[in-house]
Amino acid sequence: MTYTLITGASAGLGKAFAIQCARMGMNLVLIALPGSQASSLAQHIMEEYPVDVRAFELDLTDTAQMQYHLPEILSAFPVSFLINNAGIGGTAALADTPLENIDRIIQLNVRGTALLTRLMIPHLLQHERSYILNISSMASFTPIAYKTVYPASKAFITSFSLGIREEYAGTGLSVSVACPGPILTNSGTARRIIGQGLKARMGLLPTHEIARIALRLTLAGQPVIIPGLANRISHFLMQLMPGSMRLRLISREVKKEMQFSV
Repeated sequence: MTYTLITGASAGLGKAFAIQCARMGMNLVLIALPGSQASSLAQHIMEEYPVDVRAFELDLTDTAQMQYHLPEILSAFPVSFLINNAGIGGTAALADTPLENIDRIIQLNVRGTALLTRLMIPHLLQHERSYILNISSMASFTPIAYKTVYPASKAFITSFSLGIREEYAGTGLSVSVACPGPILTNSGTARRIIGQGLKARMGLLPTHEIARIALRLTLAGQPVIIPGLANRISHFLMQLMPGSMRLRLISREVKKEMQFSV
C-alpha cells in the first residue's frame, strides 16, 4: 500500500489535489502548517472515500523540523507520488514589501521545494513507478514587476523540475511541473484577479479542474502542464513577443492589482 504526499494540503489547490487523489483511490499523507486543520480534512476524506489519509502539521521552511519528522513519516507510509504544492506569493512594490515576506517566499517556494524533493527522491526510487508533481505557475515564464520575487521563485521550480526530470530519465521516477494561471484561493486573490480585468478572468479554472488535469497528465508522463485552453493559447502568444514587450504588458496588468493588495 503506497501513499501520495501533498504539501500545502489543507486548503485551496492542495485540498483539491487531496480530494481528486482520493477519488482516484490513492492513500494520502497530507502536510500542512500547524493550526491548519488538516486532520479534519483527512477525516472528511476518509468518510467519503475508501482510502487511508494521514495528516501532519509541519512548517516546510523549518529544515530541522522537516529532517526530524519526514523519516518517521516515510518509514510508516511508503510514498510513491510527491505533490509539491505549498507556496506563497503576493503583489506589492519591492520597496514596500517587508523583508520577512520576501524571505518567506524564498524559504517556502524555493528552499522548501528543493530540500523536500531531495529528501524524498531515495524513497520514491524504491518503487517500480513513482511520480513528482511540482506546482509552478504561468508567472514562471516571464519576469513581472510588482511581483518580482514570486515569478522568480516559480521560474526556479519550473527549471528545477525539468532538470531533475532529465536526471532521472530512464528510471521509474517521472517528474512533471504544472503551470496554472490565476487561481481563486481566497477573497484577497479574488479581488486582485478581478482587478486585472477580463484577460485575467479568462484564464480562471476551478481548483478541482486544475487538480484533475494536472494529475491525469502527470500520470501520463507529460513534462510541462498548462491547465486550460485559454492559458495555453495565452502562453503561446506571449512566447511570440519580444521579452521586453511581454514584461511591460504583463506588468501593466499586474499593477492593476495594487489597489486590492493588503
